[in-house]
Amino acid sequence: MKFWESFDQNEVILLIMTGIAYLVYFLLSRKPNNLAPQIRILSLLWGLTIGVLYDFTIGGGQTDFYRVNDLNNYEVTDVIYYLLFAPFGYFFFYFYERFRISKKTFILYVLVWALLGVAFQWLLTKAGILTMQNGYRLAHSFPIFLFTQTITGIYIQLLKAKEQVWAVE
Repeated sequence: MKFWESFDQNEVILLIMTGIAYLVYFLLSRKPNNLAPQIRILSLLWGLTIGVLYDFTIGGGQTDFYRVNDLNNYEVTDVIYYLLFAPFGYFFFYFYERFRISKKTFILYVLVWALLGVAFQWLLTKAGILTMQNGYRLAHSFPIFLFTQTITGIYIQLLKAKEQVWAVE
């Protein structure tokens, strides 16, 4: 793992995005009637795990559909990129509860989050943090986000079935 090829715009933007994401996380997590502490931890771990899983499968290895930051190898700032996944896992859980997503609104919620995922990936591409390669297009990410958000929603429903675990503070 290298430090970085050059510390420039994409590393600065990544640091700013990560800082903003964690600031929003800390502000939301302090609100009354927030998710229970164990659910907050699960949501952060879920976001981090899913993001890193996809990044190590389609973003590297044999497929290598996109490059993170300046190099096709791992850099120290890639860790900051991976840390960005965690608060988004929390945001998905938080707004799922805040908007009281039900069976009627589940599909819309998942679609909106899949579109937000593609939009955020587009932003990362414009900022030079992600570079698509080997025939991969931004449109290919939509079904991946759709699948991921659906699985996440099902996971939340399983957690909510265990009412004592889901209870808010």
